[in-house]
Amino acid sequence: MASQSQGIQQLLQAEKRAAEKVADARKRKARRLKQAKEEAQMEVEQYRREREQEFQSKQQAAMGSQGNLSAEVEQATRRQVQGMQTSQQRNRERVLAQLLGMVFDVRPQVHPNYRIAA
Repeated sequence: MASQSQGIQQLLQAEKRAAEKVADARKRKARRLKQAKEEAQMEVEQYRREREQEFQSKQQAAMGSQGNLSAEVEQATRRQVQGMQTSQQRNRERVLAQLLGMVFDVRPQVHPNYRIAA
């Protein structure tokens, strides 16, 4: 009977140690779950910040392009200047020929206000 009682005591102690180990494992598991939850929350917050920053930059670009008329005016001015330069290149020879013709075609005339003193 004594050996049976001693065996029961050993079983109870082993059961107690097993219950402590299970409780310890549950505590570690709960801590790890809490830590994983905090890490996931930090990742979610960082992702949210990145997406918000990306949204802000795209919104700024879209609003800037709508509100920035100076770029459109500058582009229109460049097109007009380019058109003028093309026109100048096309008409250059004709205008030079016309000017040279006027300069070299001299017709001597007496001015109408000139009085001959005699």
